[in-house]
Amino acid sequence: MLEWPLRRAPRLRMTDTAPPLQPPAAAGAPSGALPAGRADYAGFLQQHLASQTFNVVRYELPGESVWLKKAGPAIAAWRYRTLGLLSRLLDVPVLQPVVNPGGRTAIATEVRRLRDLHARGLRVPMVLADAPDGFLMRHLGLPGGNTPSLSDEIEAAARQAPASTLVLWQQGFAALQRVHASGTCLSQAFARNMVRCPDGVIGYIDFEDDPLATLPPALCIVKDALCYAHSTALFLDNAGTLEAARVDWQAWLAQTEPAVRTALERTVQQMRWVGKLPNQRKLGRDTLRLRAMVGLLRPLP
Repeated sequence: MLEWPLRRAPRLRMTDTAPPLQPPAAAGAPSGALPAGRADYAGFLQQHLASQTFNVVRYELPGESVWLKKAGPAIAAWRYRTLGLLSRLLDVPVLQPVVNPGGRTAIATEVRRLRDLHARGLRVPMVLADAPDGFLMRHLGLPGGNTPSLSDEIEAAARQAPASTLVLWQQGFAALQRVHASGTCLSQAFARNMVRCPDGVIGYIDFEDDPLATLPPALCIVKDALCYAHSTALFLDNAGTLEAARVDWQAWLAQTEPAVRTALERTVQQMRWVGKLPNQRKLGRDTLRLRAMVGLLRPLP
């Protein structure tokens, strides 16, 4: 499956939530009444880094929800060698792995990327405080509320309101294009890493690696596009809206830059055999996802 070059990071919305805690209050201020903008986020981060059990935990502070993400174990480089070899053997450069070393390096990368994306006007969690071993960021949704991923929304729509899957998919695809228009890329551009904020704007999460440090910009765009297609095509197929989305995909492909178009067309050509596999559940969900993705990406007649 196309997630193989990218290590799956914790799904922020699914992480266990800690009991509500108060931020350290400023001198003379009543506990729990401190405005969120003046909260001692750095002190809160240092206080909980050592004691937090899970890598990612949500905390409820007065008037806001925050996430504390701490450094996980380092990831051995050898895990990526097979992926690099596979990329060369198949002659599909976009499969070249984006190395995520984990640990402190991953934390520093995510903090840097969140701040860069925010500076570009893109909706990402705001970094409130950071340290070498972890950082604190603001929840993209309402305080105390859950924010379903775009993947969950599209999957639910495929079951309950099939016609609406296309609109949701188009919103996510447009959000992906906004990222590329700003001059950068995402990290793991699966629909599970996109969320709809309370004002309807699509936000982005999970930035432990930086594809631009490894791949040329055109391939980073291709990787993003393939990740999004791979994570949504089966839902579209189940809802009967795959062909309509295919028209949108080809319209985007026709106007994108030549290097992106060439790399995508080459990748689709190398994977065309997948579309010939039977549409049978016994082949497994991953195979069905790939089959649906190839169906979404194939050229119009």
